[in-house]
Amino acid sequence: MVKVRLIPVLYILNGLIVRSEGFHVHQNIGNIVNQAQRYNEWDVDELIYIDITRQGSYNLGRDDHRIESYSNMGEIISRIGAVCFMPLTFGGGIRTVEDAEFRIRLGADKITMNTAAIKTPQLVQQVANRFGSQAVVASIDYRVVDGEAVVHTDFGCTNSGVSVSEMVRRCIDTGAGEILLTCIDRDGMASGYDLRTTASVVSMSKVPVVACGGAGDFHDFVELARETGVSGIAAGNIFHFTERSYPRAKQLLAREGINVRI
Repeated sequence: MVKVRLIPVLYILNGLIVRSEGFHVHQNIGNIVNQAQRYNEWDVDELIYIDITRQGSYNLGRDDHRIESYSNMGEIISRIGAVCFMPLTFGGGIRTVEDAEFRIRLGADKITMNTAAIKTPQLVQQVANRFGSQAVVASIDYRVVDGEAVVHTDFGCTNSGVSVSEMVRRCIDTGAGEILLTCIDRDGMASGYDLRTTASVVSMSKVPVVACGGAGDFHDFVELARETGVSGIAAGNIFHFTERSYPRAKQLLAREGINVRI
């Protein structure tokens, strides 16, 4: 029986790790490499980094809270890869096959595509043909609009008019080997996961589904696993601010009968 993965998600803004809320409010909380080392010590199942830098530049030498930042994507991935001994997924800013190759060559096991997946779906197929579907994660961000889950792009600002279910079908048809489903409305809200949409996607998807957005406490992980059958449980903020959060969460999931790796 396949084990449910518990996956920390780290957001990078201008070379620093940030706490995200609603895709718009961001708080600097840590150094990129230090965070990877901490998760490595906790023996996490996987690690996802998503670069949300809007202007495409990094503030090398920035010393907010005496936290070191980095100057370019290559440096970021190389430094993470040097200390990261679990499967690593990297997303953000992938617009060409060469962008994907660059990240994989520097240490990423998988890449995620978000805006590109909807604007240039042929890119998903091209990357899957080049590196295999197992290396391609379709990152789908959505809001619930009039009761329907609708895909939003451009950092959650643009309503694509495409339903989540239709987007999942498109991504699978073009070669994506996994879906990362993120509810923008619940991002950083600690209000629990969107169980309804997640369960619907899991029921229709032929590939593994990882859900993100809304974790407030570890019992939200249990509820998500029980109610939806997801392959992976992803979260960001809860792992930053709770002492020994990852191993404690794993222990609770196991006690509640969820099939996780201990």
